[in-house]
Amino acid sequence: MNLKGRDFLTLKDFSPEEIQYLLDLGAKLKEKKKKGIPMDIHRGKNVALIFEKTSTRTRCAFEVAAHDLGMGTTYLDPVSSQIGKKESIADTARVLAGMYEGIEYRGYGQEIVEELAKYADVPVWNGLTNEYHPTQMLADLLTVREHFGRLKGIKLVYMGDARYNMGNSLMVACAKMGLDFVACGPKKYFPAERLVNQCREYAAASGSSITLTENVEEGVKGAHVIYTDVWVSMGEPDEVWEERIRELTPYKVTKQVMDLAGEEAIFLHCLPAFHDLKTRIGRDMGERFGIRDMEVTDEVFESERSKVFDEAENRMHTIKAVMAATLGE
Repeated sequence: MNLKGRDFLTLKDFSPEEIQYLLDLGAKLKEKKKKGIPMDIHRGKNVALIFEKTSTRTRCAFEVAAHDLGMGTTYLDPVSSQIGKKESIADTARVLAGMYEGIEYRGYGQEIVEELAKYADVPVWNGLTNEYHPTQMLADLLTVREHFGRLKGIKLVYMGDARYNMGNSLMVACAKMGLDFVACGPKKYFPAERLVNQCREYAAASGSSITLTENVEEGVKGAHVIYTDVWVSMGEPDEVWEERIRELTPYKVTKQVMDLAGEEAIFLHCLPAFHDLKTRIGRDMGERFGIRDMEVTDEVFESERSKVFDEAENRMHTIKAVMAATLGE
């Protein structure tokens, strides 16, 4: 399968067969790395990494993956790039495309990464926007496949706020690849109706389903994967914390939730997670609201059913697959 020159902006742009190819390539590259087999097939190339939102996993994954492929990287942090400030997105795209073989963008609106892709004649990769997080999806799908040996027929439940990049992207990924997707949370936190309808078309083709429910017991029953994310996204004001804690606490992932799902169920989280008071924000929320955790309890996060660190490692292997494939494997 030839993906050379393709942008990687959202899984909506890729067929199930193409997604499967990227997962298989990620697994192959992971195996080679574990065996110490060099894969520096893109030696001499360079990529630009634009981060308007800071990151741990995405930055490390792109940098290590690029290095493993033999490439150099230039990291542009939120204050060292003129994108959208002194220089238009279109001009930035054309400048960087003249110096680099690929461009990663992590930041705000999906329209920004789409415009970069429009004007850059090299592959552009979406490291996260407000609407989509496609590199995380490949890592999640690979983790599920590693654990269960399949994707089709798996039931994945996303608990909490499903309106933004993680809820949107998981719904797309599941619908494309034959997993049953459930968004479980208050109705106001459901994904947008237009995207739900689009994903129901994908699901009809793959033989899966899309369910939106406010009922925790009904939502998680028989689930193979319980997934959640932080309740307040990067860039949102502090004032929303109180509202989110009040409205989303009934959808916290607890041992009871995992038990309702069943013995097979695993827990996934794209990280970082507020499962204790060992972070500055966690301590602050603990002092303000008298809570010890938020979207997931420490009991679940640290349990054997939690596969979050396998999932985090797979970010690097699947990002490597995306770069290798779109630059010409």
